[in-house]
Amino acid sequence: VQLQASGGGLVQAGDSLRLSCAASGRIFFSSHFMAWFRQAPGKERDFVAAISWNGGTTYYANSVKGRFTISRDNAKNTVYLQLDSLKPEDTGVYYCAARPSYYSGHDYPYTDDYDYWGQGTQVTVSS
Repeated sequence: VQLQASGGGLVQAGDSLRLSCAASGRIFFSSHFMAWFRQAPGKERDFVAAISWNGGTTYYANSVKGRFTISRDNAKNTVYLQLDSLKPEDTGVYYCAARPSYYSGHDYPYTDDYDYWGQGTQVTVSS
């Protein structure tokens, strides 16, 4: 199973970005709960957002609620993260993650909750 994240870049505060994470290999994508985490330099990898297998339930960290939107297209084996109103504190490497689960009643906010990880895409927000 491979997860390929893309879409990062260098932007100014207030700008927007759209991250994508495409899954390939031996994965039944639509049976997986998907999430985005981010890691700033010298800090731990933190939960950003998650989405249930059918897109019906989403979860967000308080720091991004109202600015970021997670979505998925199961026909394309891809999960997205729309980043709006970006702030310098949003800077970091963004990772997508997957866990096989149809359960949508929990946000699974810990890195140990996930079985598969992408390689990360860098987001840098200048002030």
